Amino acid sequence: MDNEKISQEPEKEETTLEQDKEESSYAALLKEKVEHLSEELNSARAKYMSTLAEMENMRKRLIQEKKEMISFAIENMLREFLLPLDNFLSALKYTDNMSDEIKNWAVGFKMIADQFNEVLENHGIFAFASEGKPFDPHFHEAIEAEETDSCRPGIVLQEIMRGYKHGERIIRPAKVKVSKAKIIPAEDKEKHHG
Repeated sequence: MDNEKISQEPEKEETTLEQDKEESSYAALLKEKVEHLSEELNSARAKYMSTLAEMENMRKRLIQEKKEMISFAIENMLREFLLPLDNFLSALKYTDNMSDEIKNWAVGFKMIADQFNEVLENHGIFAFASEGKPFDPHFHEAIEAEETDSCRPGIVLQEIMRGYKHGERIIRPAKVKVSKAKIIPAEDKEKHHG
């Protein structure tokens, strides 16, 4: 019987060692799975945050694009509206030499034109002055040039049609007459130098 006890004890030790190995192996496997799942969770969180950021950026971009589309649509409509307004204002300039009755009508029409301009200004649309300023192709369209020695070349001498802008964006450049240097004929140059 003592032999039986002795032979059972090593079995118990072996069983305990095997169980310890299995438990240790199982614990290592669980630890590995936990680490793997933790990595997947972190990766999923990062993707989620990235997707949220992309969606927010897309939302902001769509809002900005919508504002720009509305602004462009308004500006296109305004370009068409500005020509008749300019013609109306030009017609009012020629009433000074007319009869008193026409001048009285012109005063009323001038008030209407001022109301048009006020509405435009209330929406951030302004005419800009050009005469006496240096020619700038962003603001001006030169439709005529005049030789002069009364000012340096490249100065706007006359505004033929007003320019308009909406904020910093040009809706329509001003059509202008620009100064250019007087060309002295070759024979006159010889007289001055000779």
